[in-house]
Amino acid sequence: MIAAKARMRKTDKMTKGKDNVAAKPNVQLEEYVTNRDFSGAVAMLEFYKESKQSIPDYPTLPWLGYAAFHGGEYQKAMTAYQEMLEKEDADPILHIYVACCYFYLGQYKEAEEAALRGPMVTLQNRLLFHIAHKSNDENKLMVYHQKLQESLEDQLSLASIHYSRNHFQEATDIYKRILLENRDFLALNVYVALCYYKLDYYDVSLEVLNVYLQTYPHSPSAINLKACNTHRLYNGKVAEQELQVLLDLQSLSFKVESDLLKHNLVVFKSGENALQALPPVVDLIPEARLNLVIYHLRNDEIQEAYALIKDVEPVTPQEYILKGVVNACIGQLSDSREHIKMAQQYFQLVGASASECDTIPGRQCMASCFFLLKQFDDVLVYLNSVKTYFGEEDGFNWNMGLAQASVGSYKEALEALGLVGNETFKSDYCYISWQARCYINTAQAKKAWELYLKMDTSNESFNLLQLIANDCYKTGSFFYSAKAFDVLERLDPAPEYWEGKRGACVGVFQQVIAQKEPAEALRDVVGMLKNSRNAQVDTIVNVMKTWAKQNGIKLG
Repeated sequence: MIAAKARMRKTDKMTKGKDNVAAKPNVQLEEYVTNRDFSGAVAMLEFYKESKQSIPDYPTLPWLGYAAFHGGEYQKAMTAYQEMLEKEDADPILHIYVACCYFYLGQYKEAEEAALRGPMVTLQNRLLFHIAHKSNDENKLMVYHQKLQESLEDQLSLASIHYSRNHFQEATDIYKRILLENRDFLALNVYVALCYYKLDYYDVSLEVLNVYLQTYPHSPSAINLKACNTHRLYNGKVAEQELQVLLDLQSLSFKVESDLLKHNLVVFKSGENALQALPPVVDLIPEARLNLVIYHLRNDEIQEAYALIKDVEPVTPQEYILKGVVNACIGQLSDSREHIKMAQQYFQLVGASASECDTIPGRQCMASCFFLLKQFDDVLVYLNSVKTYFGEEDGFNWNMGLAQASVGSYKEALEALGLVGNETFKSDYCYISWQARCYINTAQAKKAWELYLKMDTSNESFNLLQLIANDCYKTGSFFYSAKAFDVLERLDPAPEYWEGKRGACVGVFQQVIAQKEPAEALRDVVGMLKNSRNAQVDTIVNVMKTWAKQNGIKLG
């Protein structure tokens, strides 16, 4: 496309005369800048710089710095400005331009030093204001805040800081006030829409954003934000379709927007290509680190998630929540009371905060806090308050089932556990054991026994046998308690297993006498007793046989 334009202008030059020979480069550079094709402008200016040619009315180094900076090539822009500073008559404002480059490169100390070498202009104050925020220096932040004026640039800078500090309503108020006075500042609609997105008003955000998209339908930033809103309102698949416009155009001018696009596609596709797209941008896009943590958590890579977030000082609710989740996982894996306590505190900070207490994440946090404190009645209060939104989510139903079972509501617990469809969850011993306990406590001990029969021989199957044996005994399901104790005794002839088996067998005998169990159960019990070598077996079996003979029951 650039080559074609060059050929066209060559024809103009030949036909219109010598005066247009010099005009060609300015027109081309103007087109690049007007169309925000900064990479094209940089390439052109670098060519003229290397060939030591000049462009009339467009000094090479200042425009190279401008184009490179606006194209996100901050190192290249800084090099241009530093080269200009080497001249004796260099404008001191260049120090501030260099400082801006350092700022966008994340080198805040160097940015501050360079800015202080420049003149005391409003740009210097705004830049130092932002550096103080990035450096977490509250004292300097307040000093530079007080120097801000009512100018448009200063107010936009203040709104930016409000946004960065999660004061989204304050930022929105400033943007809306400026918009009322300057209706033609359409880009501010994108900023307002971004604030509404952060405030969880996704439908309002879309409405405001459409004002800008009607004029600039191919804006990468606006299309990306529209896709994010769509993701929140609907799902990742629909959001991905919104981004397809950008994928088809393949005309992003800024590298950061290209990285942002890749990042958001990972989110919309539920983590697909996360390990390729997210690590390079964890220090560029704040959400990238959090999403990489989520990816590791979903893949049971708890240590990797912990390594990423352990040094993060949480500021946003999302950061507090993730710190809580990761610490809870680490605490459960390592049986660390310290990590469990930290997780409980993080959850409580979010759930009890004035801004989050009535939100869905806030109520989930309180449920998690009480879960770790084992206060399951309180857990259910919060889970039931958001049940409408998560009725089909496996993780929610698993937690609901566990909480119901912990307060003795076994029928409701079974219903919740039955809604879990994730095979990984369902094959986990924790899920199986709680399901077995619920079956036993709802007079369905046979189903609990069938869960054991489906398991391979392992420590987990041994643990499930013990659970069935003891819980069935407690609930009076003596037949399946006897069967479980029988297997346990054969695996490990410990005295307690014989004692449990003996008591369960006698319990079955009593239930047969009371006609609460069929006579066939007594035959099985006699068989189980004969598997034991204990001296008491013959006495117990003889009593059972005598009763059976007197009642016309054949024991085989």
